[in-house]
Amino acid sequence: MVASGDTSVKPRDAMSPLAGRWPLLGQRRALVAYLSGIVTLDVIAIGFFATSTEFRWSDLLTFAALMGCGAACIEATRRLGMPAGVSRDLLSAWWLPVALLLPPVYALFAPIFLQVLLQLRVRATVLYRRVFSSAAIGLAGCTASVVFHAAVPDASVLSRGTAAPIVYAVGCATLFALLNTALIAIAAHTADPDTRWRDVLWDRESALLDVVELCLGVTVAIACGLNLALLVLALPPVVLLQRSLLHAQLQAAARTDPKTGLLNAAAWQREADTEIVRARRTGETLALLIVDIDHFKRVNDTYGHLVGDQVLAGVAATLRTQLRDYDVVGRFGGEEFVVLLPRADVAEARRVAERLRTRVGRMAVPADDAMITVTISAGVAIMSMHGNDLIELLAAADLALYRAKELGRDRICLPATQSPPPNPTPDTTPA
Repeated sequence: MVASGDTSVKPRDAMSPLAGRWPLLGQRRALVAYLSGIVTLDVIAIGFFATSTEFRWSDLLTFAALMGCGAACIEATRRLGMPAGVSRDLLSAWWLPVALLLPPVYALFAPIFLQVLLQLRVRATVLYRRVFSSAAIGLAGCTASVVFHAAVPDASVLSRGTAAPIVYAVGCATLFALLNTALIAIAAHTADPDTRWRDVLWDRESALLDVVELCLGVTVAIACGLNLALLVLALPPVVLLQRSLLHAQLQAAARTDPKTGLLNAAAWQREADTEIVRARRTGETLALLIVDIDHFKRVNDTYGHLVGDQVLAGVAATLRTQLRDYDVVGRFGGEEFVVLLPRADVAEARRVAERLRTRVGRMAVPADDAMITVTISAGVAIMSMHGNDLIELLAAADLALYRAKELGRDRICLPATQSPPPNPTPDTTPA
């Protein structure tokens, strides 16, 4: 299951009272409208299906059993926590069977229960993101449920092993995954229009996880249709897979900076050392950039650290979208970023740095009634020209960055060329 990115709720200084109480109001108007529309549609769907559904004790028992398994799965993995950013879990193993076996209204209620449990027991996040996740998952599950029950009026035939109902179940599970991913991706792209669609949709790992979730959900639905007691056998393997998935995400989170999603300084240094060794072996060129946000302290002092964090995240996203997949970008600390450009010469490095400077200058971050714009300065160092190892390249790029700031900021500089020492004057004094 894809969930929207989570950010821990922490009090911040220098925030407007309204934005402090309602963080959603600090987002782009298009994003506010989209999220509000999805949540409103979910509420309307709940009202419609709740009034048109006959609630039966057998359905309520099945729903309670599946939600109990979901709760047990959450509790079993609670100690691992959840990494920041977009997180993946295997809770679809429990609400996909709800969508396939029960009337559509249950598919709308299932994510609400589990999202509340995640908020209370695992990690408190910005509330509007939990609400939107519940609405997006609920609408996707409700749609899949409506389509499945239209094709298979008697859901109990799913457990008989005949081909047609299973094919329909797989198709509806795929529909659920597509709709859920699309709703989340639209929100992510609306929040940051500069983000590439391929960064908010599927990559190979996400697609593989969706296939795993699809298989788990259909298998659990078949087992549940046979006998609710079989959920006792389905729970342990799902918990184990969930723990393995979260453990892998936590390992990845340990390499990334929580505010920007870029590599942290230690991880970036390891990646950069590897690239430098490779460049030495192959004789290829390589460039290093140190990027610094100009007058970043003024942003924090004027608008508060929460807005400052949004500026950091915006600059990081802009850097990432303007670089190649194999470029190595990380947060060096504070308002500084580092970029390693394999196979880049002086001209290419200057061109990339100038493109980054221009794109960041066009970026705007909303804050109360204002739109914040920032500029960057960058120092560029080239391997073999300004240094032969990471320490030398960092020192050269840092000197170039200092020079860019001395010259007025919002510019790109290379290390100053040092003049050769003057020839000593011949000593013509008589002995």
